[in-house]
Amino acid sequence: MSDASTWTLRTPLAEVLPAGLSRKMAQLGLRQVGGLLAHVPMRHAFEEAEAPIAELAEGSVVSARGEVTATRVAGSGRGRRFEAVLCDDSGRLDLVFFNQTYLAKKIHAGHRLRVQGTAKRRGPGLQIANPTFEILEPEGEDDEPNARDERLRPVYPATEGVTSRDVERAIDVVLAPGLALIEDHLPEPYRHERALPALHEAYRMLHAPQSEDEVRAARRRLAYDDLLLLQFGVQMRRAHLRERCVAPALETGPVIDARIRERMPFALTPAQDRVVREIAADLAQTRPTNRLVQGDVGSGKTAVALYAMLLAVASGHQAALLAPTAILAEQHMSSIEAMLEGSKVRTALLTGALTASARTALLERIAAGEADLVIGTHALLTDSVRFRSLGVAVIDEQHRFGVHQRGVLRGRAAASPDGREVVPHTLVMTATPIPRTLGITIFGDLDVSTIDRLPPGRRPVRTRAVLPTERERVYAFVRRRLERGEQAFVVAPSIEAEEFAGVNALVEELRAGPLRGLEVEAVHGRLKKDERDAVMARFRAGASHALVATTVIEVGVDVPNATVMVVEGAERFGLAQLHQLRGRVGRGRKGGVCLLVGEAKTEAAAQRLGALVATSDGFRLAETDLEIRGAGEVFGAKQSGASTMLHADPLKHRDLLELARRDAKAWIARSPTLDSASERLVRDRVLKRHGEGLGLADVG
Repeated sequence: MSDASTWTLRTPLAEVLPAGLSRKMAQLGLRQVGGLLAHVPMRHAFEEAEAPIAELAEGSVVSARGEVTATRVAGSGRGRRFEAVLCDDSGRLDLVFFNQTYLAKKIHAGHRLRVQGTAKRRGPGLQIANPTFEILEPEGEDDEPNARDERLRPVYPATEGVTSRDVERAIDVVLAPGLALIEDHLPEPYRHERALPALHEAYRMLHAPQSEDEVRAARRRLAYDDLLLLQFGVQMRRAHLRERCVAPALETGPVIDARIRERMPFALTPAQDRVVREIAADLAQTRPTNRLVQGDVGSGKTAVALYAMLLAVASGHQAALLAPTAILAEQHMSSIEAMLEGSKVRTALLTGALTASARTALLERIAAGEADLVIGTHALLTDSVRFRSLGVAVIDEQHRFGVHQRGVLRGRAAASPDGREVVPHTLVMTATPIPRTLGITIFGDLDVSTIDRLPPGRRPVRTRAVLPTERERVYAFVRRRLERGEQAFVVAPSIEAEEFAGVNALVEELRAGPLRGLEVEAVHGRLKKDERDAVMARFRAGASHALVATTVIEVGVDVPNATVMVVEGAERFGLAQLHQLRGRVGRGRKGGVCLLVGEAKTEAAAQRLGALVATSDGFRLAETDLEIRGAGEVFGAKQSGASTMLHADPLKHRDLLELARRDAKAWIARSPTLDSASERLVRDRVLKRHGEGLGLADVG
């Protein structure tokens, strides 16, 4: 074993722990001293002080140790149990483990055990039923742990073959020398003002707490650190964009406003009008816009985005719209071209479906400024795409893209004469409203505009959850609606048949059965673009009655005559996804019906389906989704914070979140890049956790 005085937090555990224990820690992914210290308990259990068996009190929770002198499996059927006799120098204690006969292979005569449980009188002696226990298997005479006083015992995340007790044994070896190696990134006066313990003390309080108050104080400190470091990253990104970057100031005014509105097929709603004014005020500045436009399904975000893009074109710049799927990009292209028919605006569609020669030609047009408005998928993010002068970048359905991807389109221009980086104004759109808790956590670098009203005439979609046993009635209802001249979407969880019918199987079933004689077609991501376009064109034109699809129709598909949506295997979809799917119907004057076919086998699935039936308000559903799934799930791997929220839950720690946000904002206002010598450590930790996710490589 290495000398503890030479350790660092990166010292391999193989050099400081016995070989067997080191191998067990490696099974948990713990290979260095620092990693082991960071493996904090998931909870703590109260453990009574040990006492001689003869002094154990009947009816109390007791703790004792001794040697197993006899074992047996007794009883039959459901009454089978494992029994053991534990003895020390003062007396005998009987142990019984109901429905745990497998312990006969684990506990043998001669083993020494430490046990805890409630002692009850059985005949002349005491018995503990189903005690917690630890097998004490000393490697030498002096290795058996000392008798313990009353304490809070840490319970660690573990795995098969590695117990919480194994982790505790390893922690015992490294705790004292390891804590001395932990540097704190927060100065003492700062901690004192916020009643936060020192970082090394917080880890001591979790691994070896002296009270429940210490556990609470330690968890509060580590949760605050999670939230503060993320907020530092968000505020650094925001400060960099505002202070080190410049965007073209776009022309606005009554004349341009009137020309753009003439292109709209409808008058903007008051909510759209308010958001347009907010955006126009932003775009007239050289300070780069970084704004989130959120609105429920069907609230008219595309018209708002087009307004912003046309401001760029009117000012002699280009605009780009980034969509998550080819179908949505194509839908945007179709609707925007229709609105721009007869204008001089030159549009282009860039997706992965282009041939090499067509792509090369298009990239040359974009670079030369011969394409004013470019709509595309992830293909827009490749290094080969260069704009002559990108004035506005719009990112649709932001939850499909990571935070760092928002910055890719910004990094496509040269420096300005004063040395600042030239970037486009950026708008981020979502039809999945962001709960405020998450908004200030992962979108704190964005200003927010909300379209909180639907266009006039839009009626809520009536929603019902039905069991699979009612499918015959469901499709009888669908047939009646189709025979009235309406159309329907049928959504399946997959293309091929699995546990539920896939798209292909459903098409055959419906053609041969409940929708026999009607035109039923399929669309999914594996179809070639030409074939997919043809299917969608026939459906929009009313030439087909029902469209069976995967979630490729989740966003961007607008067919006013579609009034019925059937979702098969509805319990397999997320709440936001179901709400998006539901938004494909009822887009005309006839309203719509959504039938969720499924059987909720979990409480969360039942809550999701119940919420969909109860409300069509996307903002309420967003809050419900957050409550059901928790912040860790909602963050998602593509959003910064998912893998770095080690101790904080923005739902449970809302007060801490607000505190961390205020603190980070004030700190970064004083020191935008955290570049002083005293800030080195906190800067390093921000970049390590959030550098990639927040695109901080260019900050400072």
